[in-house]
Amino acid sequence: MDEPLFVIPLWADLVAVGLGGIQGALFASGFRGERRLDLLGVAIIGVVMGMGGGLIRDLLLNVTPTTLQSNWYLLTATGAALLGMLLAGVFQRLNAVIVGLDALVIGLFGAFGTSKALVLGLPLVPAVFVGVCAAVGGGILRDMIMGLPVAIMHVGSLYAVAAAAGCLVLAGAHQLGANVVVAAAIGIAVTTVIRLLAVIFDISLPEQRALYRRKVAVETSAIPIVKR
Repeated sequence: MDEPLFVIPLWADLVAVGLGGIQGALFASGFRGERRLDLLGVAIIGVVMGMGGGLIRDLLLNVTPTTLQSNWYLLTATGAALLGMLLAGVFQRLNAVIVGLDALVIGLFGAFGTSKALVLGLPLVPAVFVGVCAAVGGGILRDMIMGLPVAIMHVGSLYAVAAAAGCLVLAGAHQLGANVVVAAAIGIAVTTVIRLLAVIFDISLPEQRALYRRKVAVETSAIPIVKR
């Protein structure tokens, strides 16, 4: 008997798409000078942020992209992007709102990606990988389109790490017998909290160059000094 396909509730998927659209539009509308975008450009970035994670998730799982099977996804992403543009001035003064939206979007897409992968029969590690790709995929596409350095590859607040932690907790809870909906809620909470704490307390992974400098310092200190 074939395993039933996992269906994310439409309202939940649209919430994630809408929040992603708003967050993407707020990000794009904040640029000034040569990098500033017109209204269409900001809307496109919002749509990419809103739909990118779901598209990457379904492509990795080799299933028909859910976001292209209903009019509501594109309409929601576009509407959310337009809302983000209209309220950009208000939101830009509320930095905590932007940070909170960012953390929540990561958690939602990570949880949906991991849950769908688990129910479709993927083992724990590949399921977590799919979830992380879904969580950060929209941001990667956004940075690539705008010609920016990909955020998750540079020193800064934990981004992919927060997504990975939430997806791992979700997958672990599901393996222990927890209902996938309950496990997803836990995973979203873990990702959101870690991301927020990382921003608030400026926590990040060590810089590669810093690690190299420490390595050189240790090796140098081990070299005997010969006095002439």
